[in-house]
Amino acid sequence: MTKTESSYLHTPADSELPEDVQAMFAAAREQAGFVPNVMRNFALTPEHFVKWFEYYNFLQKRDDSTLTRKEREMVALVVSAENSCEYCLATHSAFLRALDDSEEAKINADILIHNYRRAALTERERAMCDFAMKMTVATQEMTEGDLQPLREVGLTDAEISELAQVAAMFNFTNRLANALGWKPNTQYYGMHR
Repeated sequence: MTKTESSYLHTPADSELPEDVQAMFAAAREQAGFVPNVMRNFALTPEHFVKWFEYYNFLQKRDDSTLTRKEREMVALVVSAENSCEYCLATHSAFLRALDDSEEAKINADILIHNYRRAALTERERAMCDFAMKMTVATQEMTEGDLQPLREVGLTDAEISELAQVAAMFNFTNRLANALGWKPNTQYYGMHR
């Protein structure tokens, strides 16, 4: 068993993994040109990885959500910045930059990493980020009143539920990545700059 620089734990070689996980790695290689370290690291427990990845993709990559991909990536960054998650900050800022290659959008992605309150956000985006932040730092203090700003910018109850699930996904993944020393692939740092 070999440790790598992408995790404090053993990172399994492709040959150690079940066929379904190897197929997922092959698809990632074809799409991105490499296998993201989050996949390699999480695959130490293959069944957990497959179930997590399915839910992650459902939340973040589906096209039928009324939350935009940009909104979901912004929430990922706000939560990950508060949790100081190097892995998710590197990857999700790259994903956000990929959605809009204008100079202003690229700068805004970097601002979100440091302090979302200074980023150029719509009222809807700001309400979503504020909710995700409170969910991250003071969930035990939340009341029904915390939903009102979201309703005022037009979010439905189903959208609020989805927003909460996205924020929760990143709180979960950030904690795994931080606790287990997951490092992002170096490619993410320069992507879409």
